[in-house]
Amino acid sequence: MTVDRRSYSSGHFELLIDGHSQTPYLKSVEGGHTKASLVSEAVGTRLNQIKHVSTMDVDPFSIEFSLSGAKDILNWIGQSWNKTFGRRHGQITHADFNLEQAYLHEFYEALITETTFPTLDGSSKEAAYLKVKMQPETISTKMLQGGKYSPGSNTANATKHQMWLPSAFRFSIDGMDDMRYVNKIDSFTIKQGVKKHYTGESQFPQIEPTKLEFPNITGTIALRYADELLKWQEIIANSKSGANNNGHKTGAIEFLSTDRKSSIFRIVLDEVGLLSAQLEPSKANAESIKRVKFEFYVGSMKIDQSDMSGLQS
Repeated sequence: MTVDRRSYSSGHFELLIDGHSQTPYLKSVEGGHTKASLVSEAVGTRLNQIKHVSTMDVDPFSIEFSLSGAKDILNWIGQSWNKTFGRRHGQITHADFNLEQAYLHEFYEALITETTFPTLDGSSKEAAYLKVKMQPETISTKMLQGGKYSPGSNTANATKHQMWLPSAFRFSIDGMDDMRYVNKIDSFTIKQGVKKHYTGESQFPQIEPTKLEFPNITGTIALRYADELLKWQEIIANSKSGANNNGHKTGAIEFLSTDRKSSIFRIVLDEVGLLSAQLEPSKANAESIKRVKFEFYVGSMKIDQSDMSGLQS
């Protein structure tokens, strides 16, 4: 008797959140499993140790996805940044080589803890993906027998995920027109802290949101377009109190379609201040464009949810 037990394909999976039918194309999925805490106790005079499990914890999920079909997830991210924390339930279905459902991974009461945007580079030609880390309170898993996997996002949307390229972006700072010539913005991550509380008889903790951290924005612009930026730095350097004379500004990072004619969505930057603007290292006889590297601090960010017409629901 021959038993057919071929390995499962790591590329066949689909994410559903709160039952939504449209989900983004997933590049990768990681984590979301339980882990027990071990306790060792000394017993008797022989210094023997008795080991047993005390509490349980769930590792966070990490997913990478394209923007096609990602409107609901972006709304969830935007709510988190606005401190209207939404807890979501969801599931990840894995399939075998024959696209038969093989494994179901469900999660409950999840909060977003990290959102990472890739490096935006005007010279890049590769597709871009957003990375999100989610912390659920509990999970459940089970093997599945039968049932055809319907890869609505990972196959049907696979040809659409290239609608978001890291080269298709626009950076702006109010009152500084030349900032639209920024050619690169380094990858940045927004972090949401969580506190875990073990209460009652439950082995799993309840999670509550804590500190929200917005990162600095770093990037480069050609020296020929850096006049406004360098003048701002000079004002700060010559002022008696940089904190009072820095003059906070607003800005935005706008993600464009591949033809650069329409906006997919944008991140609004508030309370933007300049930390540094300096020439990148130079080499004699180098043919590369001379650029200025800048670093801004940002008080808060928000996703402009009124400007997401370029995304599928």
